[in-house]
Amino acid sequence: MKYFIRLSYNGSAFSGWQIQQNANSVQQELQTALSVLFKETIEVVGAGRTDTGVNAQNYIAHFNISSQITSVTNTIYKLNAILPKEIAVQDIFRVNDQAHARFDAKSRTYKYYIHTQKDPFCSNFSYFLPPDRLNFEKMNQAAKYFLGEKDFTSLEKLGGGNKTSICNVMEAYWEPLDAPDFKSATHFVFTVTANRFLRNMVRAMVGSLLMVGFGKKEPEWIPQMLEEKNRNAAGGSVPGNALFLVGIEYDNNIKL
Repeated sequence: MKYFIRLSYNGSAFSGWQIQQNANSVQQELQTALSVLFKETIEVVGAGRTDTGVNAQNYIAHFNISSQITSVTNTIYKLNAILPKEIAVQDIFRVNDQAHARFDAKSRTYKYYIHTQKDPFCSNFSYFLPPDRLNFEKMNQAAKYFLGEKDFTSLEKLGGGNKTSICNVMEAYWEPLDAPDFKSATHFVFTVTANRFLRNMVRAMVGSLLMVGFGKKEPEWIPQMLEEKNRNAAGGSVPGNALFLVGIEYDNNIKL
């Protein structure tokens, strides 16, 4: 029987989602907890990789077990007792046997947080930048150049091993968090949704937009940079601790 599991995790304790040699991963912790609870060897397949230190809310994975789960509430409680404090399971639900957490995902949404005023309550999950005023109007102009189906090789970490670097970006924009407008705000978030993402793509995307925001590049530089298909042409990668995978969308027909 196949189930989808929805969870959140603080990425600071892990080398990313995917199992790796000599490094702790979210996938390994989840597989171990499920295997212990159900007393059988269970493999977990996630909706995609997240890099070292990157966080997730509402992450989706699937697994198969030999018998039906009779109490979802009790199962979630026991799983959370086994899992480390950095991982929390929020839901488990039955899906059809053909459902796949990765291949059936229609879109994924990431958010990246920055702040320009010292804040001890968000420093672990937001990128602190100098108080020099960022030009968010130009950053949003630049972000529009990411929209659509494009080759994002320039934003892909070298050695990613993807068969294709083409992604379809559906939305990409900045907005203020603690004030009604950019001028008076000190906390901001970048939201981007696409059918798929390349390794390191969002962090390089944000780094490139910050170059525009600080006046080092104009918005029209973005399509030129993408056309080069060269990682060195883009901005640097921003820290992973401020990045969150916040949502993954599926068709409703995967549920039983």
